[in-house]
Formats: sequence, C-alpha cells, structure tokens
Amino acid sequence: MTVVLRPNESQDMLLKRFRKKVAKSGILSTVRRKRWFVSKSELRRIQRKKAIRRLKRRQRKVAASRPEA
Repeated sequence: MTVVLRPNESQDMLLKRFRKKVAKSGILSTVRRKRWFVSKSELRRIQRKKAIRRLKRRQRKVAASRPEA
C-alpha cells in the first residue's frame, strides 16, 4: 500500500490518506481475523452469536421507533 506526497501536502494529511486507504482495503481486519487459527465449529458459533446480537439490536431499534399508544 503506497501513497505519494502531493505538492504542498502536510505529513498529517498524507498519513490520514494512508490510514483511510488501509481501512477501505480491509487489510487490518483481515490480519486481525487471521492472527489465530479458528476451527470451523468455533467460527460457526461466533457467527451465530453475532447474528443473534444483530437481530436483538434490530428489534430494539424497531421497538424504539414505534410510537407508543
């Protein structure tokens, strides 16, 4: 991943562009995910937990948006 210093660009802006580029590419999340080996059963368990949390969050959001009678 490279970024080239533009004319009249500060080091802070260059660093900010680099961080944005890295975040968009998803490199860091891939590295974090592959840091340790996770078995398929463990992966399924984690995904199931995430799905349950997502559904609960969605239900809370819907319940909060409905006006109470």
